[in-house]
Amino acid sequence: MLNTAAKLKISLEDYLEGELISDIKYEYINGAVYAMAGAKRAHNMVAGNIFAALHNHLRGTPCQVFNSDMKVGILTATDDIFYYPDVQVSCERHGHYYHTTEPKLVVEVFSSETKRVDKVEKFYFYRKLASLEEYVLVAQDCLRVEIYRRRNGWDVELLGEGHSFQLESVGLALTVADVYQDVEF
Repeated sequence: MLNTAAKLKISLEDYLEGELISDIKYEYINGAVYAMAGAKRAHNMVAGNIFAALHNHLRGTPCQVFNSDMKVGILTATDDIFYYPDVQVSCERHGHYYHTTEPKLVVEVFSSETKRVDKVEKFYFYRKLASLEEYVLVAQDCLRVEIYRRRNGWDVELLGEGHSFQLESVGLALTVADVYQDVEF
């Protein structure tokens, strides 16, 4: 019986309708749904620090920053994917109420348990978004920031303690210390 249940797929329409009434957030990958787990304090602090910096920086611009309650839809000829990134920036003029489809920046805060999914699976699908300029991975358990940019073929830029960097997609300068402000390991 479990094997049969595991093979059942949910339609995109049913997923989107269910998300409106569910107390639990689910990510959607071509018919399969996956419940989102809770996050550690460090994860929330890191995501919050990045969100706050982006929010202040983007004030008065046509771009908006969203936290992990806003989905990103990756809708292609072959895929229907919805993820809840930790932070995203979108400059869509006519966005949807509950998701974006044209983020220019996506940030995922990862743990040892989510690292493979964020670095491989999610990155594979996020790159299908023509609007995406930067994908940023931030470790929650150590000082490590990884920046991937479309303009350089998605090569990684690794940053650690004492480094500063520019989020080119939004013109924001940050330091690794800014990202990890008040985080205790």
